[in-house]
Amino acid sequence: MPSYSIGQAAALLCVSPETVRRWADAGRLPSLRAPDGTRSVDGAALAAFATTFDCATNGPQHHVFEGALLRDVVAGAGPVFDARRRKDRSRYLLAVSGGDGHHTVLSWAELDADFCGSPVLLATRLDGEELDVPGSQLVVPSDRCGARYVSAVTHVWFGTLSVPALTAV
Repeated sequence: MPSYSIGQAAALLCVSPETVRRWADAGRLPSLRAPDGTRSVDGAALAAFATTFDCATNGPQHHVFEGALLRDVVAGAGPVFDARRRKDRSRYLLAVSGGDGHHTVLSWAELDADFCGSPVLLATRLDGEELDVPGSQLVVPSDRCGARYVSAVTHVWFGTLSVPALTAV
């Protein structure tokens, strides 16, 4: 499970490092302190914490989602790219489909710790309770108003997009 420095967590949450430290000191965001005094935040804990979103119709909403990080699920399936080559990894996409009829696309670079490292979840619990519908819910904490949330995930495709040949206009 990847972990994030206080600064990295702050960047993902769009707040200052001081705010993340205050949350950690208050116990709102679990953190670990290394022998040298530096702190880190577990990726799953960050994803669970980072689910406040602002909706035009309902205003700010805060929920705690729990589940597996999408990046860990895909990595466990053994992606076919050369992990040592950054440019190779940046060519891959994920398409997620759900029983709710929604579909969305993410880039591997959004999930990869060497690029954006976003803690996207396949959530199985919401606010401490099992989800109402069977299956996982895709949760993209950085999206406004749950823009790419997909319920009852049925399929995750992982691969490269074939770019069509460009023609002169």
